[in-house]
Amino acid sequence: MSDPRELDPDPPLTAEQEARVRTLSKTVVSRIDASLVASASPRWRKVATVVAAALGEARGSAAGLPDVYYAQRVRELVAAGRLESFGDLCRMRYSEVRLPGHHRGEV
Repeated sequence: MSDPRELDPDPPLTAEQEARVRTLSKTVVSRIDASLVASASPRWRKVATVVAAALGEARGSAAGLPDVYYAQRVRELVAAGRLESFGDLCRMRYSEVRLPGHHRGEV
């Protein structure tokens, strides 16, 4: 039997986390976005996998940010057309992303 909490959306940022995110420079956010895009591929990958890979590369001001912030950035990248998505992006373990424009030979 699975845990019903698995169906819940990812938790929101805490007030403390939101305060920290507000202090990030545009340069840091751009680096985070670049890391997320670099962690994606032409094939579908779980958002949690892409987030974990980008978190592993985090340095400086981006170090120690929560995974849910990175998942929020993934949603922004999808909205901007830099990534394509499948599934509910509010649940990073149950959604996938890929680089846009790779529809041939989908798996």
